[in-house]
Amino acid sequence: MSTLFLSPPSFDGFDGGAGSRYQARREVTSFWYPTWLAQPAALVSDSKLLDCPPHDIDIRECLETAKSYEHVIIHTSTPSLRNDCKVAEAIKQNRPDTKIGFVGAHAAVLPTETLKASPAIDWVGRKEFDFTCKEVSEGMPLAEVKGLSYRDTDGKIRHNPERELIANMDELPWVADVYKRDLQIEKYFIGYLQHPYVSMYTGRGCPAQCTFCLWPQTIGGHKYRVRSAQNVADEMAYMKKLFPQVREFFFDDDTFTANLPRAREIGKKLAPLGLTWSCNSRANLDYDTIQFFKDCGLRLFLVGYESGNADILKNIKKGVTKEEMLRFTKACHKAGVVIHGTFVLGLPVESQATIEESIEFAKELDVFSIQVSLAAPYPGTELYDQAKLNGWFTKQDKGDIVHTDGFQDSSLQYPGLSKEAIYESVERFYHRYYLRPKPILRIIRTMLEDKDVFVRRCREGYEFFKSMAQRRSDLAAAKSGTV
Repeated sequence: MSTLFLSPPSFDGFDGGAGSRYQARREVTSFWYPTWLAQPAALVSDSKLLDCPPHDIDIRECLETAKSYEHVIIHTSTPSLRNDCKVAEAIKQNRPDTKIGFVGAHAAVLPTETLKASPAIDWVGRKEFDFTCKEVSEGMPLAEVKGLSYRDTDGKIRHNPERELIANMDELPWVADVYKRDLQIEKYFIGYLQHPYVSMYTGRGCPAQCTFCLWPQTIGGHKYRVRSAQNVADEMAYMKKLFPQVREFFFDDDTFTANLPRAREIGKKLAPLGLTWSCNSRANLDYDTIQFFKDCGLRLFLVGYESGNADILKNIKKGVTKEEMLRFTKACHKAGVVIHGTFVLGLPVESQATIEESIEFAKELDVFSIQVSLAAPYPGTELYDQAKLNGWFTKQDKGDIVHTDGFQDSSLQYPGLSKEAIYESVERFYHRYYLRPKPILRIIRTMLEDKDVFVRRCREGYEFFKSMAQRRSDLAAAKSGTV
């Protein structure tokens, strides 16, 4: 069947393709590549990938495109499920014989509930769904496809046997040609990455046990399954020719440095290509390793610090101490490697005192840029189960984790700390961190060094303050009971 892989329009600026933890609208324009859809699209001939949010494709254009396809596979998420069901229903209304499948972490964890969410959904892919999509697209009867849940002819929901996780990741085709064919790479922005950038996966799964992290607990697993270093290097060389305008490549593996010997081998093979690259890393590398990666073209680490409180770090099974984080950060500063640090407010068991600890810890780390998120208890994560068990959820609908504008909402609260207090602390965290001489001077320096960066930072600054104003409006509406 002709197949459309679809990331549908939803909230304005909503990053449904977020690869690591949170699907939401960001403070500045931010879009990750829809690699989870691009990978099966590369397996399916006569397919197309339509990523609506970054390309400003509205529902009318989306539906018009979908009419030409017999099979539509939608990547959904907990916050966008309702919207995605409406899109599926509209597709069926236009072309009733369209077969529609839903994939993504939410569908993988809650296949029955996802199918029940709309009669327009014919099937749901569980766990790793690449070959599930391929087999359905090739016309294999739904009853014979592993890793799939579906409605039979009597309307009864059936769950087929599980599909084995992919052991040899080199079996998967490269995503480069799908990116080139179906995406405008200039439409993808991440505030801390050079523009234009391209992101991709070199492996799936993460050995870390962080209780809130979405993908290892739902789809990827806790074993880091990787492509060979040569396979990665070959695709990078191909990407360089395919996208000569790209200024930075990002490896979106949950923890690219989890297998250090392999990461070093990849670095060695990338060095002759003269590429600038960045990756996710835990804050536990020594100086020599960091310097080695820097010499091989590494520019930036994306690091999840999460909290400045030792007890919270233990509660979430972070596996890295504050002391290790400080040593790692100092080593990066010494080596000249940039860090974008992420923090999460509202993790168990947050208090005003622990929020203050995190703010002061962030200031001590003094990394180039930060992102402050709210704890998002997604179904399938240990955090979700803990919140359910302990009564931390603030709403009856536990999947209600974003506002109607797509910004994150505070879904949890604790004794002595309300959801409103957690929500308000995000803006306070940003202000206390960035409104200091050192961060301001760093940002100004980058703006003066590059005219394009100057224009971009001005836009991002405007978007940031506008989003903070919208957050305050959301909070005021919530307090007044109008939402």
